[in-house]
Amino acid sequence: MRRLRPAAILAVSALVLTACGSDKPKPTPLVPLTAKIAARQVWSAKLDSVQFPLGVVHRNGRFHVAGSDGTVLALDAETGREAWRAQAGARVVAGVGSDGRYAAVVTAANEVVTFDEGRVAWRASVPARAVTPPLVAGERVFVMTVDRVVHAFEAIDGRRLWTLQRPGDALTLGQAGVLAAFKDTLIVGQGPRMVGVDPLRGTLRWDVPVASPRGTNEVERLADLVGPALRVDNQVCARAFQSAVGCVDGDRGTLQWSRNVGGIQAVGGNGTIVAGADASDRITAWRQSSGEMLWTNEKFLHRGLSGAASVGKAVVFGDLEGQLHFLDQDNGDPVLRLATDGSPVVGTPVVAGNLLVAVTRNGGVFAFRPD
Repeated sequence: MRRLRPAAILAVSALVLTACGSDKPKPTPLVPLTAKIAARQVWSAKLDSVQFPLGVVHRNGRFHVAGSDGTVLALDAETGREAWRAQAGARVVAGVGSDGRYAAVVTAANEVVTFDEGRVAWRASVPARAVTPPLVAGERVFVMTVDRVVHAFEAIDGRRLWTLQRPGDALTLGQAGVLAAFKDTLIVGQGPRMVGVDPLRGTLRWDVPVASPRGTNEVERLADLVGPALRVDNQVCARAFQSAVGCVDGDRGTLQWSRNVGGIQAVGGNGTIVAGADASDRITAWRQSSGEMLWTNEKFLHRGLSGAASVGKAVVFGDLEGQLHFLDQDNGDPVLRLATDGSPVVGTPVVAGNLLVAVTRNGGVFAFRPD
């Protein structure tokens, strides 16, 4: 890695920082499991391969997904039938964001493509690469590029409204960051800081550090917030890359708690717990209200776990073999295992009502309903 010019931005992927080539530890073998809860697959769909940190969005009874070849789909949540299919016209590298009507992705040509019920509504260029799924909310489309700059557009016609650019380290994380809505505030990850932004003007409302990274060089200090964030009532929780997990009060703009812990994938949970896997795939759960550690699980070490989701009284992780692991939220014991297509689960499984949807690297979209 060469020294950067002060104005340069280098996006480093999590895989570059954590992989060790042939020295990478072998995944812990799975042992037979007697299911303690039940679930059934209710539908599946197929995309082209997904080679980017896909964000799956559920709005108005539909799941919105995208494949690397530029295909964007809206799928009926109950049946998996296509509500519409569209083509971005280029390879997709970030997406999907949707409010139920408009859906947006970003292509490898740094072009934001926004669809209105499956019809291309507009295209707009951004000056840098994006890996974070756009956010579509409040009749606006928000895009964060890897240089941490946030761009706001009118959803209906793509008119550029404002740009938020803040000073920060030249080294950034080439992994999906935090870009979310909280009431009338836009939540943005800016390095290790969670920032509340006025979505109408692009001005700051509050700024809270989730982690305080220390190190002798930029790589050791890299601690960008990893998306998607977890929202529970008035709290927004997120992981700071390889540094910490913490929760912020979105109303007051204050830090509720932060715990020093490594990890590269998003946390998940509910009003009881926040859970996530560290860089070795050791799973830890914390009390959502206070950050008190509740339990750890080391049965899935080096299995390439995904971000965490919560369904019922279980937390769910995908792994590098396409398995979905359900753990009892009270003690971390495995209670169910479901197979998909054998390729890694991409991003974070999404829960909507009583449905859990996971997407794999080979483009499989799988919907399960726990009984």
